[in-house]
Order: sequence, then C-alpha cells, then structure tokens
Amino acid sequence: MKVYLDSSSIVKRYVWERGTEAVRYVYELAYSGDVNVVFSLWNIGEVLTVLDKYLSRKWLSSDDYARARGMFLAETLRLVKLKALSLIPLRVRLVAEAWPLIEKYHVYEADALQVVSAKISNAQLFLTADKRLLEVVEAEGIKSFNVEVEERRAASLLKR
Repeated sequence: MKVYLDSSSIVKRYVWERGTEAVRYVYELAYSGDVNVVFSLWNIGEVLTVLDKYLSRKWLSSDDYARARGMFLAETLRLVKLKALSLIPLRVRLVAEAWPLIEKYHVYEADALQVVSAKISNAQLFLTADKRLLEVVEAEGIKSFNVEVEERRAASLLKR
C-alpha cells in the first residue's frame, strides 16, 4: 500500500502533536515493509519551513529544533535507501498539472502539488491534518483521513 503523507503529517513524526501516533504507526509499517510512504520533494522544504517557524515562535527550543530537523533529514534518506519512501521529484509537468486544481478548488499551489503528487504515485491513502486539503483530496477520488481526528482508527484504515 502506498501512503502519501502531506507536510502537516510529516511534521507530526518529529514534533509531538495530536496525530503523532497515527504517523508513527505509518513509519513503523514502512520500516516493516508493509507500506510505502510517499511524499514530494516539495514537502521537504515545507517541513523545514514549519520546523523553523516553530523555532522562531519558541514552540521548539534550539536543541529540539536541531534534533527534529536532523531526524527528519536522516530518516528521509534512510527510507529512500530502504525503498520504503517514494520521493516524488518536482518537475515542470507536476507544477503544470497542479494549476487546474488551484483554480478548481481555490487552494495554495503547495496543496495542489501534493494532490498531483499523490495521484502520480498512485497512492491509495492520503494522510493530512489540513481539513481543506482533505476535502480536495477526497473530491479528487483519493481515500484519505485526518490524522488528528482519526488517530485511533489509523491501524484499521491502514490495513484495508
């Protein structure tokens, strides 16, 4: 099973928030070979931006920021090497395919890129904590769930 993680979900792997347990479970399944995690190269920049924002708002200490950033980058590389992570490259075609979604759903380009990336990768499940993005993903025919709301159901949803 391919599981697309949006930026809000990825952050929960490295910063304890509501939804962290669901994302932790996905990573466990990836390490055991039961799922293939998918995200876009674009998500890496977004995750780093969020972590930096948490640091500047003092939601993370300098040490916690450095630890979260280092773990994220190291784990991303490790999962790619294990072939447990499909990293979707950012290409002109991908960006161009996102434009109609921007106009159709009135979303930010980053969200449209994530939807297109999930479609290109043939992800069977899309995880997010963004309610608006969840609506768009579902309208585009991709099964999805909100990791914050359905955290306790993550195991059953992922086994389908």
